[in-house]
Amino acid sequence: MSQTPKQPQRPRLSIIIVSYNTLDLLRDCILSILPQLGPHDEVIVVDNASSDGSADMVANHFQNTTLIASNKNLGFGKANNKGISLAKGELIWLLNPDTRLMPAALDKAVGFMSSNSSIGMAGTALIYPDGSPQSSVERRYPGHRYGRPELGQLPGEIAWVMGASIVARRDVLETVGGFDEQFFLYGEEIDLCLMVRKMGWPIGFIEDAVVVHFGGGSERKNPPTAVMEKKFKAEMLFYRKHYSGAIIRKIQRKNRIQAGWRLMTLIPLRLLKPGDATIAAKHDFYRLSWRFFRNK
Repeated sequence: MSQTPKQPQRPRLSIIIVSYNTLDLLRDCILSILPQLGPHDEVIVVDNASSDGSADMVANHFQNTTLIASNKNLGFGKANNKGISLAKGELIWLLNPDTRLMPAALDKAVGFMSSNSSIGMAGTALIYPDGSPQSSVERRYPGHRYGRPELGQLPGEIAWVMGASIVARRDVLETVGGFDEQFFLYGEEIDLCLMVRKMGWPIGFIEDAVVVHFGGGSERKNPPTAVMEKKFKAEMLFYRKHYSGAIIRKIQRKNRIQAGWRLMTLIPLRLLKPGDATIAAKHDFYRLSWRFFRNK
C-alpha cells in the first residue's frame, strides 16, 4: 500500500525586513533573529536598491535568508507587500532593519498571537538602545478630533501601532490587501491598522516581546525638513483616504492656526537665541507645517 506523501510543514512565522542603505543595522538585526528562529521559520529581506552593499551582505553571509533585491526603491509598503506575497508563515512579522530582538521576543510574540485568536495584528514593546521605553501604541488617529464620527465603531481600544515591529496574521493581511502602496514612506502602518479594524479585527500589543529600535535608519542622511515634508504628505494622504472634504478643511485650518501661533512665539526666541538647535528645529517644523497646510 502506497503512503500519501507528507505535505511540507508551513512555517509558523515569516519575518520580513525591508532595507534601504542600512547595512550594519540590517546585519545586527538578522543576527538577533537567527538564534530565536524555529525549525520552519523564515526570514525574508527585501532590499530597496541599496547602494551600500546591503543585498550582497545578505546574499554572502545569510544564505538561509530569502533575499529579494529590487532594482529600484519601491517604498516601504510596496516592498513589504512583495515580501508578504512570498511568505509561507501563518504569522508575518514586519520588522525594521534598525531593530534588534531581545531574548525570547520571538517566542513571546508567537505565543501571544496563538493565545489571542481575535487579534488581527499586534505591535511589540519598543525600547531605545539605552533601555528606556519608546512609545509604540496610539489610541487616536491623525485628525481624530474632527474625523472620529466618520470612522464609525471600531473594535478594540488601540488605534495603531508603530510600524517598526508588527506581527500580523497572514489571512488578515491577505483580506485587507496588505499595505496601500500609495504610501511610499510614513503613515502606511496607521492606514493598515485602520483597515484591519474596519474589517473587524482589534489591534493588540505584546508588552513582553521587547525589541530595541534605533530609529531613522534609512533617513539619517536626509535633511530634517525633507523628512518632515514626507510625513506631512503621508498625513494628507491618510486624510483624503478616510475623511470627507469638509473634515479635511477643518483639520487644515486647525493646523494652519496652530502653526501660525507657534511661529509668532518662536521667531522672537530664535532672534534671542540664534544658536539654540531645539528652537531652530521647532521653528522649521511649524514654518513647514504652515506652508504645507496653507497650500493644500
